[in-house]
Amino acid sequence: MTENNVMPVNNKPGRIIEFYQKRWIFFTISLVIMLVGIISAFINGVHLDIQFKGGALLKYSYAGDIDADAAADVVSGMLDRPVSTQLTSDIATNEKRLIISIAGNYGLDAKDQDKLDSVLKEKFPDSKLSLSESSMVEPFFGKKFLTDGIIAIGLSAILVMIYVWIRFSRMGGLSAGVMALVALFHDVLVVFFTCVIFQIPIGDSFVAVTLSIIGYSVNDTIVIYDRIRENTKLHPKTPVDTITNLSISQSITRSINTNLAVLLSVSLVYILAHINSIDSIQSFALPMAVGSISGCYSTICIAGPLWVMWKKRKNSSVAFKNS
Repeated sequence: MTENNVMPVNNKPGRIIEFYQKRWIFFTISLVIMLVGIISAFINGVHLDIQFKGGALLKYSYAGDIDADAAADVVSGMLDRPVSTQLTSDIATNEKRLIISIAGNYGLDAKDQDKLDSVLKEKFPDSKLSLSESSMVEPFFGKKFLTDGIIAIGLSAILVMIYVWIRFSRMGGLSAGVMALVALFHDVLVVFFTCVIFQIPIGDSFVAVTLSIIGYSVNDTIVIYDRIRENTKLHPKTPVDTITNLSISQSITRSINTNLAVLLSVSLVYILAHINSIDSIQSFALPMAVGSISGCYSTICIAGPLWVMWKKRKNSSVAFKNS
């Protein structure tokens, strides 16, 4: 991206990156990401975790080799319910795990679980199957958890927009709030499509990641809006796109450093969780790492340029009415 000399700021020479002039490149990048996510959703489907759809999740440790498809057929044939299986291994302990997800409108009672345990051990006598973990969720509660999670994400985004609207009322609070909301929506979609692409089940970890990313993203956006407000007071006759480019350029180092620190720490958590096969932490850490990148990107490359477009269009409409 090109850089140009601009007016002195606080008696110091400033340099800006032309974010607004490059806006269509950024918008195209985001559009491509969304298209890839949508295509992946059609190919892979959207998988809800047991907390959101109800059913049962069983984790067995085993030795030797085991056929995951054969295990799924055994469980499905016995329970007459949709079943999916997955084989994982703990890098640290070399322990192998068979994960059985049983969907349906009810959980799995103790009698059926004991019977299933016996059938699997009979089918795979040399695998030394041992039940290490089981989770049961009724569909009613799963649906309620899903609804509450969506409401929490929606309310937080709306409250953020209202806060930005009130705080930056002098620079067009509504436009600032709406563009901050657009950036947040962009980040939520990126996190969602990350789960879809990597086939991470949508569960409580997704809600936790989304709410965390909303916090990081809006914090960066507010910093840039503050800088725009200050620079507008210093240079009231300077075009809004130049002021925005300058403000983002002055804040970009801080935004990148903050999100880089988050990315490094979350990446380390993911690596350790992957080594120890801690699925719940992996399903949080990977979307969180991608979401932190998206939060920084949307703040710098999406929210600011969109806000300038809004202001320019509004000014053009006022000028047209007054002519």
